[in-house]
Amino acid sequence: MEVYFDNSATTRCYESVRDIVIRTMMEDYGNPSSMHLKGIEAEHYVTDAARTIASLLKAQPKEIIYTSGGTESDNLALYGAAEAYKRAGKHIITTRVEHPAVMNPAAFLEKQGFEVTYLPVDSCGVVHPETVAEALREDTILVSVMYVNNETGSVMPVEETARVVHEKSPKAVFHVDAVQAFGKYRIFPAKTGIDLMSVSGHKIHGPKGTGFLYIRDGVRVVPQMLGGGQQNGMRSGTDNVPGIAGLACAAEQIYRDLDASCERMYAIKERLAEGLAGLGGVHINGCALRDAAPHIMSVTFEGIRSEVLLHALEEKGIYISAGSACSSHKRKPSAVLSAMGLPKAHIESTVRISLCEENTLQEADYFLEVINETVPLLRRFTRR
Repeated sequence: MEVYFDNSATTRCYESVRDIVIRTMMEDYGNPSSMHLKGIEAEHYVTDAARTIASLLKAQPKEIIYTSGGTESDNLALYGAAEAYKRAGKHIITTRVEHPAVMNPAAFLEKQGFEVTYLPVDSCGVVHPETVAEALREDTILVSVMYVNNETGSVMPVEETARVVHEKSPKAVFHVDAVQAFGKYRIFPAKTGIDLMSVSGHKIHGPKGTGFLYIRDGVRVVPQMLGGGQQNGMRSGTDNVPGIAGLACAAEQIYRDLDASCERMYAIKERLAEGLAGLGGVHINGCALRDAAPHIMSVTFEGIRSEVLLHALEEKGIYISAGSACSSHKRKPSAVLSAMGLPKAHIESTVRISLCEENTLQEADYFLEVINETVPLLRRFTRR
């Protein structure tokens, strides 16, 4: 039996996504910038996708900028907004638990003369609006807070944070990395107070190398990619029609039965938590199960290095991760878990289980059967 519990790293494409990608690569393969019929057919996919995504966000199609994924969306948001508003100030606020696609641009902007404040989080990995309010200044131009943490599933109070930012620093732009939230929550940026929002396609059963940045109408972002002026000059380069069409198809499908899908994932998390409770020396990190996102669990197995457990489970056809896929190949301790106050020994023994709506309770039961056999064996081996 194969059990794929690493859906926060990437997901398998929907069959409908596969089909539309193939069609736009093999049949409707024109360049949307071309003026002939093939180009017009391709352009329809691009414009229809924008309408589809915008309708899910209750936004305008012109507010959707296609990118190559969450990393590019985050980079465009941070660099583009910082450059656009730098005359008003050079103070940026973010948190200590952001994805590297936000943390590394923030560090780079510091080298360019911007001042960045990194906010602490509580033991659940959540930054409080009051903490944001205390950090806001007259020269604050950008605040970036993720919606769902990619390692723990902790959910940030985005709407309350947006309200604080806009009330106390009305000229500041509020960016949200929603890579792990889109497709799990209904997000309406304008109503929520989000100015910029990053999304990735391959986290929602879309193609890799796809994503978008929502830019609220009226918010200024300096383009970071120059060329032929596609997407109203915001991101030049020939439109990735197969990727864009697949992205919109995935977005539409994942929201079709959202409530039921999330409930199934919560039920699996609860089954896993109940089954792990009897092992001893096992801790679920972050918020309570129903307070966290439906698809992510951070679990510490005391006395077992995460990489060892990962490979032991892999031999049984079970796939999890030792942390964020963007950092799990590195030996540095998780900055997220460190910010939450976990001791180093626990950080080195923590794995991430991440679900999608296609996972089942039967898979959870198989996981628990294997884990209950494997963990005691590994612990005995470690003690020797």
